[in-house]
Amino acid sequence: MNSGLPLAERFRAALSDEATPEAVPELLPQQLSRAVARVLPVDGAGVSMRVDRDRQLPLGASDPLSALAERLQFTVGIGPCLQAAATRQPVFVVEADMARRWPAFHDLLVARTPFRGIVALPLRRGLAGAGAIDLYFRRPDDVPVLDVFAAMTVGELVTAALAEAAVWSSWTETEGPHWLQSPSALHRAGVWAAMSLIGVALDVQVDQALAVLRAQAYASGRTVDDLAADVVAGRVDLRQVFGDDLPASP
Repeated sequence: MNSGLPLAERFRAALSDEATPEAVPELLPQQLSRAVARVLPVDGAGVSMRVDRDRQLPLGASDPLSALAERLQFTVGIGPCLQAAATRQPVFVVEADMARRWPAFHDLLVARTPFRGIVALPLRRGLAGAGAIDLYFRRPDDVPVLDVFAAMTVGELVTAALAEAAVWSSWTETEGPHWLQSPSALHRAGVWAAMSLIGVALDVQVDQALAVLRAQAYASGRTVDDLAADVVAGRVDLRQVFGDDLPASP
């Protein structure tokens, strides 16, 4: 790809290269994330959407490690990407910052990924909620030299692509645009189903069920998404997994 081209043209060319022969709108966020990682000097990228206080949807990632980084963050319920989406402010952190501000997330990130720096930039508020673009770095020194203007420009291109895809497709307000049905988002939807099951079993509110799910996932070295999938599929016994929290049988 000709690096002399304007950034917008390089991004569109990268996105075109990532497109599949069959137009699958659900894969657009993944294709956008890969295009982001190709035109910016980063080691990974992801696009996420905050649809309400506790509902953060990973729409797509450039690679499995970037997808894992988001899931680890959601597992502990705090971190740079979640903060950017919630506050609508950019977040720039390196390993030392994460260790100080979010020690649980830092420990998981360092143990399971090679990333040692993250830049999380809020996207212009879209049709479905408050989005963010997450940029991952293996070298902490690469974070402060990132061209923020270029990154924000790419973020606007991502927002525009999602909005255009929504405009040119048919969807209902209940389901939202097709890209909200991405594989990553559908996997995360299992968390909400698991929360309902745990809430009924524990007789607790939904937010308390999420806290229980997160605590068990963290303690067992798993992500919330994977544990939730097992709960929904019936592969785990709720009393066995959440025994300390469940009320005793009458």
